[in-house]
Amino acid sequence: MDRDIEEKIYSTFSEVASSIGYSPIHGKIIGALLVNGREMPLKDLARRTGYSLSMISLSLDLLELLGVIKKFRKQGDRNLYVSLQGDLLEALKNAITMRVRKSVKATLQDFAVWKRDAESKKDSGTLKSIEILEKEIRRLERYVDMLSAARLP
Repeated sequence: MDRDIEEKIYSTFSEVASSIGYSPIHGKIIGALLVNGREMPLKDLARRTGYSLSMISLSLDLLELLGVIKKFRKQGDRNLYVSLQGDLLEALKNAITMRVRKSVKATLQDFAVWKRDAESKKDSGTLKSIEILEKEIRRLERYVDMLSAARLP
């Protein structure tokens, strides 16, 4: 494959990863595995993406958790191999919902603290505002639950 096209593919996947709050390295790893079309030894993946072995290793853990890749060793071979696994669109859905759920949880925790503070100060205006925002965040939480349960075409 033409190296310029290969780099454009890596860049595109990096931008997608960044746009949903993940590191560009995650996108580059997926792009490299797609371009290669088969499993790759960890050292080749590092060379192709331009990242160190340690950076690639750390990033693979999250991708494996999301169900995007699988790490394995071949019998009689000391190298660690990486292959794409599952449906990329399903993995993208999982990545987005995981990220939003984490944000929703943190926001609701913040609201709880702020509500207690507003209650102790008898600040009904702030309390009302927080309750309105909390209602919307809970709506978002239900939407994310529905998105997570939705089957992809």
